[in-house]
Amino acid sequence: MQPSATTDAPVPARAPAAAHPDLGTVPRIDFLLLAVAVGGVAFSAPLISATAAPALAIAFWRNCIAGGLLSPIALLRHRAELRALSRRTLLLCLAAGAFLALHFAMWLPSLRMTSIASSTALCTTTPLWTTLILRLRGQHAPRTVWIGTGVAFLGVLVLTGVDFTLSPRALAGDALALGAGIAASAYFLLGSEIRRTVSTTAYTFVCYTTTAVLLLVACLTSGQALSGYNATAWVQIALLTGCAQFLGHSLSNRVVSTLGPSLVSTAILLETPGAALIAAVWLGQMPPVAVYPAVLMVLAGLVVVIRGERRT
Repeated sequence: MQPSATTDAPVPARAPAAAHPDLGTVPRIDFLLLAVAVGGVAFSAPLISATAAPALAIAFWRNCIAGGLLSPIALLRHRAELRALSRRTLLLCLAAGAFLALHFAMWLPSLRMTSIASSTALCTTTPLWTTLILRLRGQHAPRTVWIGTGVAFLGVLVLTGVDFTLSPRALAGDALALGAGIAASAYFLLGSEIRRTVSTTAYTFVCYTTTAVLLLVACLTSGQALSGYNATAWVQIALLTGCAQFLGHSLSNRVVSTLGPSLVSTAILLETPGAALIAAVWLGQMPPVAVYPAVLMVLAGLVVVIRGERRT
């Protein structure tokens, strides 16, 4: 299982397979599994919005459950690897967990302040921030990446402008979603470095445990209730963990070696329209019409960025 990079969208592992495989030879079941993975992450935002529990508590429980399910495997099969982690690697794992906690602490509340379509689209701008951070570190990106970045940022400006006309609360939700995307980019970059030498199980165990502990401290400090929810809320939290943390993560990594990271990461962007459609049908949440072209601009820009990065 690979940890998520933006919102609940999984970060496809850097597989040894070609970036542009021959899709004609790929088993059809892999396309079906990818569709299930996209559906899993698309249900994440509506589930969070519908769950009658504090946002930080939801974030804590999903990471606590994921870490708890990983712990028997990590502690029994990867005990030697965990003991052998260097101080630097352990600190990087802890830092990744801290950024993941920050990502959840900002994104989940944003879903209750602005529309699900706006929040999800702004949070999936992680590739843009990753590109900018890498540029600051001296890595150059091709022209197509910067064109895509410009288009996506223009969509962000249009989207936040629309929400600004609605209410200051919606605009604050947009800001939180953007911050969540930035935190996810730092989490992704740290994870990419750690995964060079550490197995996925060992890394995610340390990372998720760190995230859960930090979110627990945040819940206790802010006075958010960690229990006392009704049965429906607990079922929704369990579904959220299963859909986003396991179905979305595991299945996308199951097919990335055959479909290629470019196709998988681009397909995961369908989380935004998928979440908006689910929210409209299930929750009756219909954002202003002007939101949709802005969301399309963000997604189009991200597709160009991802394609441009894969060519390098």
